[in-house]
Amino acid sequence: MDFFSSIPTHIDYVGQAKAEKLYRAIITLFSIVGFIWGYIVQQFSQSVYILGAGFLLAAILTVPPWPMYRRNPLNWQNPKNTEEKPSGKKSKK
Repeated sequence: MDFFSSIPTHIDYVGQAKAEKLYRAIITLFSIVGFIWGYIVQQFSQSVYILGAGFLLAAILTVPPWPMYRRNPLNWQNPKNTEEKPSGKKSKK
């Protein structure tokens, strides 16, 4: 079970933008190629198969948190002390 907890599950904002651009490019490319090939062979199923292959490739490349998506981590601020001292001011009624 330690193996599963050691797998990183996050990507940074720059990595999210890269993953989205890559996903859109792959899906667009495969849909254009699938449409053209399906038109040439006059088989709609060929278009669907090519688009499905593009979807699988895009999912494999963009869904897991690969190290290329974790190169710009955010530096979080330290939490502030939540214990507040009474200020001594009284509210008027």
